[in-house]
Amino acid sequence: MLKRLLVLLFPIVLAAPSSAQVNLKDTTIGMGMFYAAYSYQLPGGGLSKLFGGNSSVGGGFLYKLRTNWLIGGEGNFLFGGDVKNSDALTLMMQDSDGLLIDENGYGAAINYYERGYSIYGKFGKIFPFYPTLAPNRNCGITVMLGGGYIQDKIRMNNPDGTTPQINGDYAKGYDRLNNGIALNASLGYLFMSNTRLFNFYLGFEFIQAWTKSARKYDFDRMAYDNTKYSSQFYGFKVCWFVPIYARKPKEFYYY
Repeated sequence: MLKRLLVLLFPIVLAAPSSAQVNLKDTTIGMGMFYAAYSYQLPGGGLSKLFGGNSSVGGGFLYKLRTNWLIGGEGNFLFGGDVKNSDALTLMMQDSDGLLIDENGYGAAINYYERGYSIYGKFGKIFPFYPTLAPNRNCGITVMLGGGYIQDKIRMNNPDGTTPQINGDYAKGYDRLNNGIALNASLGYLFMSNTRLFNFYLGFEFIQAWTKSARKYDFDRMAYDNTKYSSQFYGFKVCWFVPIYARKPKEFYYY
């Protein structure tokens, strides 16, 4: 899926630098925009039973048409440290004191994390409301929609590496790996300075995901896993943009 997304974006990237030399303050222009993104998200629905809040870091590319329509793609890495009821995953392997014994005969220290990723194709539109809410006609209130693929799982980590019960292929019986399709929507403000030095986005993001278990069997439940999740993510998002367009040459006067 990532390869397909890159193939779709490639001609857009090639076209990005081709805009005529312009003054951003004077007109609405077409331009390419690479960006880095960070989100903090709270889960709802099915995955809220497994995880608490998580963070998302990533980046993408958008091409802005002269009509202020946007099209592009984005990829993110999901991570968090709030795994609910994590002790229950190893309950069947714990001794009478509630300890998971490692290969050295000691109680093993197990850390639990949320890990995942998402890939989206996106489109949207900028509403400048110039000059009230924007310094130029290329930025303003921004609405974005998208669709793609999302994956999530539990990562069990023993820092000492002395717990063969949960290492290697055994970890797959406990990690609740799930994946599927997702829709993405966001509303925020995109600011683009007239000097190209300060460009950012602030907004709220909503994700609706439909995923299902990618594992055949859960060891801790001793059952086949046919779980399907209808889940939501609610978050606050910030992006830093690097626009690509030809700057209008300065005028010089000779006397």
